[in-house]
Parts: sequence; structure tokens; C-alpha cells
Amino acid sequence: MPRNKKEGIIFGVTMCFFMVCGMSAYNLALVGKLSFTKFAIGLIPGFIVAFFFDVVIVGPVAKKLAFKLPIDRNNKLQTILAISLLMVTGMVTFMSVFGLLMRPELPENIVSAYFTAWGMNFIAALPLQLLLVGPISRLKLQMWQRYFDNRA
Repeated sequence: MPRNKKEGIIFGVTMCFFMVCGMSAYNLALVGKLSFTKFAIGLIPGFIVAFFFDVVIVGPVAKKLAFKLPIDRNNKLQTILAISLLMVTGMVTFMSVFGLLMRPELPENIVSAYFTAWGMNFIAALPLQLLLVGPISRLKLQMWQRYFDNRA
């Protein structure tokens, strides 16, 4: 886990970047439009919007809620799972709106389209976060921490 603001930013950027990459590829593949060009075009705005929501709204709220849950804060796995579940839920909620707005045209029944997108995104984002992006981001953070701890 990040120990200071700098580590928190590095961890957040890494996590956000990999989640945006994974979810962008997933959503483009779902609609049959996965190509490097479409992926690259959506990556920067997707990252900016996701990072904004992560830092300003979802991250602080998820962490506050996670520590109000009846979990053992000394148990790293419980803490990671609680924060991850709340983060994924919040980010999927906001980024599903972003995804709908990025479509060339809005669907006729936007409420139904939103809940369909939300469900499809949640079932992809949770395992992506828990099994791939979270562990990779934590490993990168640990490598960063060891490197700078050994330099001191």
C-alpha cells in the first residue's frame, strides 16, 4: 500500500492506466470495433476522466467506506478486497456513463443501455482488478518502495 502522497500518485496512475487499457479493449471488443487506432484514440480521454473520478470522487469515498466496514484493518487481504470492490463499483458507475457518451450516437433507451453497460463492465472490471491490475500495480509499487528504501 502507498505510504505517502508520491507513492499514492504512482500507484493510482498505474492502476488507472492499466484498468483503462483493459476496459477499453474489452468494450471495443464487445462492439466488434477493437483496433489499435480506436484503442489509442479513446485511451487518453478515458484515462483523464478515469483518473479524475479516481482521485476526486471514487477513491476518497471508497476508502472512507471501506474503513467503516467491519473488516480487520490489520488483515491486508480484507483491506485490499474491500477497497477494490468499492473502487470497481464506483468507477464502473461513472465510467459507464462516459462510455455511453463516447458512442457516436446515444441509444434510444439510455437507462436500459446504461444498466446493461454497467453490468457488462462490472463483470469484466472486478476480475481484471482483483486478478491482474491490482497485483501488478502493487508489485510495481513494492519495487518502487524497495528501490528507494535501498537508496536511502
